[in-house]
Amino acid sequence: MTRFKADLILLLVALVWGSAFAAQRVAAGYLDAFTFNGLRFLLAGLILTPFVYRGGRGAAQRPARAGKHSLWLPVLAGGLLFAAGGLQQAGLAETTAGNAGFITGLYVVFVPFLLSLFWKERMTWVVWAAAGLAVAGGLLLSTGGALRFNRGDLLELIGAVAWALHVIVVGRATSRMEVLKFSAGQFLTAGGLNLAFSLVLGASWNGLAVAWWTVLYVALFSTTLGYTLQVVGQKVAPPTDASILLSMEAVFAALFGWLFLHEALSGQQLLGCALILAAILLTQVGGVWADRKKPAEGVDKRSSERPGGSLMEND
Repeated sequence: MTRFKADLILLLVALVWGSAFAAQRVAAGYLDAFTFNGLRFLLAGLILTPFVYRGGRGAAQRPARAGKHSLWLPVLAGGLLFAAGGLQQAGLAETTAGNAGFITGLYVVFVPFLLSLFWKERMTWVVWAAAGLAVAGGLLLSTGGALRFNRGDLLELIGAVAWALHVIVVGRATSRMEVLKFSAGQFLTAGGLNLAFSLVLGASWNGLAVAWWTVLYVALFSTTLGYTLQVVGQKVAPPTDASILLSMEAVFAALFGWLFLHEALSGQQLLGCALILAAILLTQVGGVWADRKKPAEGVDKRSSERPGGSLMEND
């Protein structure tokens, strides 16, 4: 798979996630966050589990490296999904939806920052420029440029770090685990944690009689399809590409809100959409530039460090 195809898959993920916002908004009127997230993640995990044993061991699913020591990765990813979703929902109780959307979108910047700080990965100016454009676009799209901080914003900020760490963990897991096994593992972990909190807090499930279709839709498309395709795309696309491409979720959410919920978009919000699109185009330009440089760099590295060796051994 080429980097361009992987980026297209991630763009499709953003579309699927954006389409689910309307269903999630309907569900919010009937089910609490822990119950809704627990049911949708658990259902997604149960849907994938049979495929893990029936078709997950095929050549197309086999990772470059695999081992029992990697089984903690889906547990960590599921824990991050649970934490990020919970923090986001808790923050929404004390801040505006616009603030929450923008601050959550800051994971676009946190991904390259964390990779640079803790994993010592060098980031080009293209990555930082694209991340800056995406953040500016998110500010205009989510808040119309009028950002007023509230107490809940701190929780949203911590949640954004959790979302960024999830993108990074997925990127690390793609070379160590089969796609379906990783996806099912993180869904079951996130679902179990959410349902445990739902039961401990004594949440009511009465709304499920009305909102069952929202759980089914989000479980099948946003969760099973979306998060699994994210893992597939990140097998090739770098985490920095993924974070910027996935920020299109906000654009698609606004589009579906306009189509189905009759939510109007202001001129500032349309400008925000344009900036996010510009960020994505910039990542593509940067990706082409990086791919053109790889062959020459690869030859130099093989000849100077390990003649005859394979670069794949250290990827």
